[in-house]
Amino acid sequence: MKARVKWVEGVTFVGESASGHAVVMDGPPESGGRNLGIRPMEMLLLGMGGCTAFDVVMILKKARQPVTDCVVEMQAERAAADPKVFTRIHVHFVVTGSGLSDKQVARAVELSAEKYCSASIMLGKAAEISHDYEVVSEEAA
Repeated sequence: MKARVKWVEGVTFVGESASGHAVVMDGPPESGGRNLGIRPMEMLLLGMGGCTAFDVVMILKKARQPVTDCVVEMQAERAAADPKVFTRIHVHFVVTGSGLSDKQVARAVELSAEKYCSASIMLGKAAEISHDYEVVSEEAA
């Protein structure tokens, strides 16, 4: 996997992925930025959320579960001193479908956390990561 990050000005950077996508990263004005894009640590957290959401949806689809939506809400805490690494991350899944099995959703979350999600397993080497989930019936959504 390759990626490229190009400095634009101040603390604004454009990241380009090998798959041909780009994203703007920037800092707040108090750090010399213009608030034009996502912060790099926010992107790291979003990457983890995307990775685990991908896993959960794919696992549920393979189990022939009628999943229609999956939202991952994350709350992270960072160390007070440099390097301000993530110290705790809580991941809450809201999985929606008609007739979803609670047991299958629990299994999908567990498999992602313990076996498949490279991002959360890697971040788990530095941060305490916890997970929970809720199943929302399509009728109630």
